Amino acid sequence: MSFLQSEQHGHVLVLTMSSPQTRNALTSDEQFEEFEHSCAAINDDMSIRAVVLTGEGTAFCAGGNVKDMRDRSGLFAGDPFDQADAYRRGIQRIPRAVYALNVPIIAAVNGPAVGAGCDLATMCDIRIGSDKAMFAESFVKLGIIPGDGGAWFLPRAVGYSNACKMAFSGEPVRAAEALSMGLLSEVVDQDALLERAVELAQSIAANPPHAVRLTKQLMRSSEKSSLDELLDQSAAFQAVCHAEPDHAEAVAAFFEKRAGEYRAD
Repeated sequence: MSFLQSEQHGHVLVLTMSSPQTRNALTSDEQFEEFEHSCAAINDDMSIRAVVLTGEGTAFCAGGNVKDMRDRSGLFAGDPFDQADAYRRGIQRIPRAVYALNVPIIAAVNGPAVGAGCDLATMCDIRIGSDKAMFAESFVKLGIIPGDGGAWFLPRAVGYSNACKMAFSGEPVRAAEALSMGLLSEVVDQDALLERAVELAQSIAANPPHAVRLTKQLMRSSEKSSLDELLDQSAAFQAVCHAEPDHAEAVAAFFEKRAGEYRAD
């Protein structure tokens, strides 16, 4: 069975990490390849306008397999050069694939998100959690560092000071604290989590898809652009949006007080 199970609800795709017996740990090349292929397929499918990522069972994602670390097997086999190459060719494929998504992705954090699982949540654009959600940037507890891009994603999610607190201590952050520091945008009851995540994704998907995709590109660009560069890009994107039929439809829907009907291609 595939690690990533997919189910489409209209224009929203729900991806579920489906290895509850391992607490959805990220351990194999097959899993990394599934993330790559899924993200590429989403970018090629204009009928998908938003994505929800969650975990099956009681955990969102337990990160790497500590038994493999102990046994020096799998991703952790070989000498330091082998291991560095294994990271580049292995788990680092996930942040590159998720970051390259053209549509918004929401992490529905149903339980513990530990190590690489915490980083995976921060790779998403929006995070909502159940009251059972927990985050731990716990690499230092095992004498290692975030090898999957966590040192890049976490400060952008919670700010430098909070990211350092999490990464240097490795201590868990529960749902209420995660909400207060901005790691979560919402906390809901466990039973309502997926429903709420899909509802939020559908509210995004109801907007003109080209405008949403271009807005996401601008948000990503803002992380590394000067103000002048971002303003120039914004002007170009705005001109494209004004020329899109979806813009005319959105304006008509506004005045007619109805939902817009937007193109799927």
